[in-house]
Amino acid sequence: MSFEPDVLQGFVQRYLDTVAGGTADEVAALYTEDATLEDPVGGGEVHIGRHAIAGFYKGMEGDHEITTELLTFRAGGHEAAFVFAITVGGAMRIEPIEVMTFDGDGKITSMKAYWGPQNITPL
Repeated sequence: MSFEPDVLQGFVQRYLDTVAGGTADEVAALYTEDATLEDPVGGGEVHIGRHAIAGFYKGMEGDHEITTELLTFRAGGHEAAFVFAITVGGAMRIEPIEVMTFDGDGKITSMKAYWGPQNITPL
């Protein structure tokens, strides 16, 4: 299975738009039932399954505004790697690198986010 790069970029943009404007359940719906999420890589728990992934994104819901911006994108086959900026409540900007794999329906089967304190800028 392989996708054209512009199709994969569309999947990634859909994800970023949903993170910025959607609920935890709406973000989790972009993942397969048995997907995995590790954010940040090496930082603790790997979330397995859509229910656990929704729980992870619940921490992002709240009164603060979230904006996202795709900065760099690379694609290959059914995988994408990208750098994006996420700004949370005007308080901080984080620039992680994420690697995602997708199934034939464009659902995320795995996501790994690479970032640490050095990638956070207070605003």
